[in-house]
Amino acid sequence: MEEMEEELKCPVCGSFYREPIILPCSHNLCQACARNILVQTPESESPQSRRASGSGVSDYDYLDLDKMSLYSEADSGYGSYGGFASAPTTPCQKSPNGVRVFPPAMPPPPTHLSPALAPVPRNSCITCPQCHRSLILDDRGLRGFPKNRVLEGVIDRYQQSKAAALKCQLCEKAPKEATVMCEQCDVFYCDPCRLRCHPPRGPLAKHRLVPPAQGRVSRRLSPRKVSTCTDHELENHSMYCVQCKMPVCYQCLEEGKHSSHEVKALGAMWKLHKNQLSQALNGLSDRAKEAKEFLVQLRNMVQQIQENSVEFEACLVAQCDALIDALNRRKAQLLARVNKEHEHKLKVVRDQISHCTVKLRQTTGLMEYCLEVIKENDPSGFLQISDALIRRVHLTEDQWGKGTLTPRMTTDFDLSLDNSPLLQSIHQLDFVQVKVPATPILQLEECCTHNNSATLSWKQPPLSTVPADGYILELDDGSGGQFREVYVGKETMCTVDGLHFNSTYNARVKAFNKTGVSPYSKTLVLQTSEVAWFAFDPGSAHSDIIFSNDNLTVTCSSYDDRVVLGKTGFSKGVHYWELTIDRYDNHPDPAFGVARMDVMKDVMLGKDDKAWAMYVDNNRSWFMHNNSHTNRTEGGITKGATIGVLLDLNRKTLTFFINDEQQGPIAFENVEGMFFPAVSLNRNVQVTLHTGLPVPDFYSSRASIA
Repeated sequence: MEEMEEELKCPVCGSFYREPIILPCSHNLCQACARNILVQTPESESPQSRRASGSGVSDYDYLDLDKMSLYSEADSGYGSYGGFASAPTTPCQKSPNGVRVFPPAMPPPPTHLSPALAPVPRNSCITCPQCHRSLILDDRGLRGFPKNRVLEGVIDRYQQSKAAALKCQLCEKAPKEATVMCEQCDVFYCDPCRLRCHPPRGPLAKHRLVPPAQGRVSRRLSPRKVSTCTDHELENHSMYCVQCKMPVCYQCLEEGKHSSHEVKALGAMWKLHKNQLSQALNGLSDRAKEAKEFLVQLRNMVQQIQENSVEFEACLVAQCDALIDALNRRKAQLLARVNKEHEHKLKVVRDQISHCTVKLRQTTGLMEYCLEVIKENDPSGFLQISDALIRRVHLTEDQWGKGTLTPRMTTDFDLSLDNSPLLQSIHQLDFVQVKVPATPILQLEECCTHNNSATLSWKQPPLSTVPADGYILELDDGSGGQFREVYVGKETMCTVDGLHFNSTYNARVKAFNKTGVSPYSKTLVLQTSEVAWFAFDPGSAHSDIIFSNDNLTVTCSSYDDRVVLGKTGFSKGVHYWELTIDRYDNHPDPAFGVARMDVMKDVMLGKDDKAWAMYVDNNRSWFMHNNSHTNRTEGGITKGATIGVLLDLNRKTLTFFINDEQQGPIAFENVEGMFFPAVSLNRNVQVTLHTGLPVPDFYSSRASIA
């Protein structure tokens, strides 16, 4: 509650608000203080005189010691309010709590009326001491401003919670403990002040005096004043104007002042704004919690810096004492550098602690004040201040934005002494970097997989000051085996090709420099694609091969057979792809299968020992490897036929299909290593490749039974 006290004090007098009023800018003032800072403007500057003269520009020059802007509806961010117009600023002075206060240009006339009812000078204006916006008062004067009854209630509860013993309200210097309270005067008296100011005679003899504690209870239980309209003092607030953001009475609506505005029930808007303020407080409460945790972190950093400093100094002194007398002069300089670094780190962290503590105190005070406001049961009073409080809560939450809760300094001392130089190099003795780099951080948003390739990206931690000479990227074998190095270099991004399909890989990275190697980063789990999407590879194909359809369709310009490979190689898993016969003239015998990367490209596929293929004409087919022809099978191809190739590296077999029917037995067994899809054809054939296909159902069922 103590941190809320500054929210409850008037910016002019520095004391708790008394009869606070709400200015159009949503700030509050004591009613008496508002009268004290009224400024009378020249007749020529009043709205009436300007309308009469037809000129909006004044010939009156104002002294502007503070170089403040002239606030108007165009540049202040708000319009006229309840008959108040903009007014120029005037010289200001300081209030007791350091806020600018605008003094009256002339003393107020003597009056026997209360401050609220006393007339104000004609053309008077008031300037908010907090936001410095100026307003010219209309004929109602200060009575045109609504009273902040919610703030009065919060102040009463706060003062009651703070007052362990009630004090006399009439003692001039050190208030004595009150002994009685007059229920009619609503004043606490000590015995001397009661005898002097409230004698038991005359009209005062009928007043009822009660003990202070009972008086406090009666104050607390006294009914709240009913909220009345500022324009119609006999009417209570019953509705809320959404456009004007103010409670209104029935007579205001009858007069048509808000005829085109959206008007809602007072109780409904009261509940809505209470809910909005509560939701805004939830976000601010989370920020305050983070700030408290951040302060603990900063205080721990102070202790850690102290410990690191002691350890570092001890090591430095031990090294310097081991040297000959020529090192002593240099030792003092080195210690001075360490102490300077030490003090710099402490100063940065302590400054941040101080700044964060002040901001957290302000945030906590605002939170406590808002929570007390929420406890109020006066809808119209609450709605008078709820919008401003909601804006303040959001603004305060934004001030705890990104970067505010991040330490500005590390706790490490990135210096160490190298005692290897000889005596003749003593004058060159200085600190050198002998720390290993910080652990790299894998950037998950930039790491991805495509087919059987993986791209990884990493970076150094934001507060790292130790440079890295390079990085080492490691992956396991996709089966949970040993890690192996796949990249060593200075880049912070790497793409690894040739991984197994449908496999899970673990990746990690570490940094190194001349001193050593950092710890490994956190392990990243990568999943390669279940099926392969690929096209033919123009880079490795024979020059007579003609490509089209994004390299998915191929033919040949030669009558001789030419070989083309797919872009993706396989070494693990089960893979299936198909080729459709787009053109088939003069009964050629194209070949389909798999091959090594270094297969011969100018002969039929299967002629050498680097390819395993099935070649087929319009009547029959054969399997061929290393120029050995086997398993002649009836059934050929025509235009529109589909050739299927099934490479099962789990069972080490290769099988072929024509129009979804298996062609002959299993073509090849015991196939191991890296294989690329392959085709050989001449100018009489054109085929199109289809990839990303699942394994045929009948084969999956057969494999599960086996």
